[in-house]
This record gives sequence, structure tokens and C-alpha cells, in this order.
Amino acid sequence: MNATVLAFRNGVARGWIELRHTFRNGQDLWGYLFPAVLLTVVTLFMRNATVPGTGFSLGSRTLPSALGMGIAFGGLVSLAQQLIVEREDGTLLRAKATPNGMLGYLVGKITVVSGMLLISLTLQLVPGLFVLDGLAINTVGAWFTLAWVLALGMVATMPLGAIVGSLFSNPRNFGLVMLPLMGLIATSGIFYPITNYPVWLQWLGQVFPIYWLGLGMRSALLPDQMAAVEFDQSWRHLETFGMLSLWAVAGLVIAPIVLRRMARRESGSSVAARREKALQRAV
Repeated sequence: MNATVLAFRNGVARGWIELRHTFRNGQDLWGYLFPAVLLTVVTLFMRNATVPGTGFSLGSRTLPSALGMGIAFGGLVSLAQQLIVEREDGTLLRAKATPNGMLGYLVGKITVVSGMLLISLTLQLVPGLFVLDGLAINTVGAWFTLAWVLALGMVATMPLGAIVGSLFSNPRNFGLVMLPLMGLIATSGIFYPITNYPVWLQWLGQVFPIYWLGLGMRSALLPDQMAAVEFDQSWRHLETFGMLSLWAVAGLVIAPIVLRRMARRESGSSVAARREKALQRAV
């Protein structure tokens, strides 16, 4: 069997094993349930407010936007965090030491993060369909849009997560990423229509994939008349596909280069040094 194919199969198998383990870990189960409960509560509190210029519930408009944010957050942050932690504990070094180990490792991480993301989105979407009014996902076109936005969104964000994870060797420094990420979420029209922001914030928000993921999910889950509060009074499917594709191509080109350089720097001495620093901090 071809070595690359074998590494890919081993990576998928490892990813499925790690995904099953999340169902036996209380912290992982809490990670699935807490965001779903929180989002349901928040959107319920917002359901009596309306989107400016319409009579449509702001809570119903927020749910698909938050799902788009969840795709970006899960693809970028989850993969980066796992890469940083396993770089520190030596898992990445062991993968590097086996033939095609880095390929299998990366495929495994993509598999487990994709599975966790799909479970989380399902837990967040299903309650909203029952408790919020106005959501429209009862056509083949809506499900098709949901599918391609989800798939393309993961491809656009996971390579970015791998890049970010490669740049940090200490999990405690990852907070440096969270602050600008929260800023991007705030400027991407997730919780309030971006068309009501200052023009410069509108342009800034549209540069990054979070806005386009939110827009894509809104186009799948909201009735067509809600496009009236978006730019050009349109869901802009072509622009959404194009921008997410650009981020995906850029990430897929850059991520392997960054990962290879990071892997070359990994050695037993570097892992031991990081462990020693971690022990010193613990003491």
C-alpha cells in the first residue's frame, strides 16, 4: 500500500479514536453542552428585540451568525490549541519520528476537530429550530447552502489554526491570539448587522472569514427577505464562496510550509526544556 495512503488512513483512524474519547471525558462533554446552552439562552433573551428596520427577531438572526462564528472559532482555535499542547508534551515529536508521521498526525487532528465541530453545531442548531421563530431550513437549497458553507468554512479556517499553533510553543501564550480574535468577532456582524457599523469597520470585517461564514449561515437559515439588511440587499453567495476559497487556498499553501519548519525545529532537547519550564512554573 502507498505510504501516503497508509498515513492518511492511520490519521483518520486516530482521529476517530480521539473523537470517541471526548464522549468519555467530562471536560469535553461540558465543552459540547455549555456553548449550546449559552447560545440558546442568549438568543431567547434577544428574541423580542428586532433587527433594525424590520420586524424580524434579533435572536433568530443571531443564531445562524453565531453558528458561522462557531465554525471559525472551532476550526482556528481548537486545532491551534491541540497543536500547541501536543507540541509541548512531545506527541508531535513522536509523530515526526515515524514515516509520514506528520501527515498522519495532521489528518488525525483535522478528523477529530471536524467531528467535534459538527457535534457542537448540531447541539446549537437543533434547540434553536424549536424555540426560535422565523428560521427557514425546509428546502433542499437551504440544506445545500448549509453544507457547502460548513465544508468550505472548515477548509478555510483549519489551515489557519495549524499556522497559529505552529507559531506558539507555550499554551499559556495563546491568550495573545484570543484578544484580536474577539475583536474580529465584534466587527464581523455576528451579534448585530454590520451595515450599522462605521464604514471602516464594515470594510475591516469583510476582510476576514468570520463575516463570510456568518453571512453564509444566515443565507442558509433565514428567509430570503432578511437579505434586505445585508450589503447590496443580497446574500452574496458568489462573494462568500470566493472569499472563503481565497482563505482556504492561502492556508493550504502556507500551512504545510510553516508546519514543516516547525517540525524541523522539534527535538528531544527542546521538548525537555519546555517540560522543565512548565515544572518550574507549576512550583
